[in-house]
Amino acid sequence: MTIQEAQEKIDGWIRTVGVRYFSELTNMAILTEEVGEVARIMSRKYGEQSFKESDKQKDLADELADVMWVLLCIANQTGVDMTSALEKNFEKKNIRDANRHRENEKLQ
Repeated sequence: MTIQEAQEKIDGWIRTVGVRYFSELTNMAILTEEVGEVARIMSRKYGEQSFKESDKQKDLADELADVMWVLLCIANQTGVDMTSALEKNFEKKNIRDANRHRENEKLQ
């Protein structure tokens, strides 16, 4: 599935099953919550925190998909074509970081 297809598929789901979009502000709050869930799993699986019994069944892939879902909802609501935005972001990073990382002693 391409990013554009994902945006279209999410839009279709929202307009049928989901009835309508939540407001942009509500979706921003939901995005923050979902990123927090990713952080919780990451800190327990890859960091020093131990798993709580209630966190053991959490699935990182599912939580990342939730983040992407809400992000694409916000993109749809605000008229952002994420394919184009990501392509432009690559261009920006390629210009800005052309030598930056290669010359960073900490990355050697």
